[in-house]
Amino acid sequence: MSNQALPTHAGFVQFDVILGAWRDNLATVRRCLSELQPSPQSLLVLPELWATGFAYDRLAELAAVTPDLMSAVQQEAKRYGILIAGSFIDHDQEANAFFNTLYVCSPHGICGSYRKQQLFAPMAEDRYFQAGDNPLPIITELGPMACLVCFDLRFPELAQYQVGLGANLIVVSAQWPTARSEHWRILLKARAIENQAFVVAANRCGTTGSTSFAGASTVIGPNGQILLEASDQPQSGLARLDPTLLSSVRERFRTVGVSPYRLRDERKVVTLPALLEQLTGLKAVGKRIVFTNGCFDILHQGHVTYLEAARRQGDCLVAGLNSDLSIRAIKGPDRPMNREASRARVLAALGCVDYVVIFGEETPLNLITAIMPDILVKGADWPLTKIVGGAEVLAAGGRVINIPMVADFSTTGLIDAIRKRDKG
Repeated sequence: MSNQALPTHAGFVQFDVILGAWRDNLATVRRCLSELQPSPQSLLVLPELWATGFAYDRLAELAAVTPDLMSAVQQEAKRYGILIAGSFIDHDQEANAFFNTLYVCSPHGICGSYRKQQLFAPMAEDRYFQAGDNPLPIITELGPMACLVCFDLRFPELAQYQVGLGANLIVVSAQWPTARSEHWRILLKARAIENQAFVVAANRCGTTGSTSFAGASTVIGPNGQILLEASDQPQSGLARLDPTLLSSVRERFRTVGVSPYRLRDERKVVTLPALLEQLTGLKAVGKRIVFTNGCFDILHQGHVTYLEAARRQGDCLVAGLNSDLSIRAIKGPDRPMNREASRARVLAALGCVDYVVIFGEETPLNLITAIMPDILVKGADWPLTKIVGGAEVLAAGGRVINIPMVADFSTTGLIDAIRKRDKG
């Protein structure tokens, strides 16, 4: 597959999604495809939750229909020899959660999926769906495709990350309202220009309740040129994608793929006064502060898995680090194995950790009450009622969360194993 692999044509099926009426919506898509007669090796994008809409009161029922809907879409993809992308209500039984998941179907089956990363709280989406946590491009026979679902469009790093992994095209599936139609157009062009990639965006039109939807489904070139744009009425269309346009734009200069590491991770190690000053600004813009603490003496898989899970609970993770003196008071004179400056520097190099602050007391209570995080996280081996600072965080309106630890990983176990090996 060439680095410039692309569909020959790309476009959208824009229509008024009838809430919960999956049979009618499927019939509309089939009719539009029949009228459009897309050429083989084309890509067609459908609106967000095109088959069902946001029928929150029927999620379980409609999620059960998703396999049949996907089978029907695959049949249409096979009929025309094309790729079809659109999002569905997706029930993950293992996680016992619902996701807003975009799938790309080909004549040969499902190419892959992308779960919506940013849920739109004003429409209560975060109360019914769980956000995705692995935004990777979908690999297809017509090239890798970056994916965004509606509100994701406002977060440029999601597209940038996927295009940086080789995608030449960004798929957007949306239900974007008329009230913010200008934002829709501007953001789509911005994603195309900054990533030097084609953008193929399908939005719904029509109304549900008091909300009208903008339509304006669009195909945009990597130079920001509008190749095809719909009105606010039902409309389907295809535009030719010229791979030489992609090459010429990127040959002049490149913004895609340019990602030198300019951060100095040691700056994450801060004093409490400096941390409080930083957090004031973060809280002012609405970031949810997560706090956890530990010795992190010999960093291992259990630690990093736990810290990643903690970071996913909010927007900024503060790690409280026991000082050398406090560890000796807790664990005895032979600990820690690594000094606090070294432990702090290693911890700061983790991408999931935003700040490291060292504390000297045996417990982080004073640190927690000074920071007053939105979310306090501790390992599942600690009962909620015994988590230091838990009562104070709850009283302030925050949350306290237990996160399971990875089995068979502990610093003490590693130290014992090293000592036994040395003796042997």
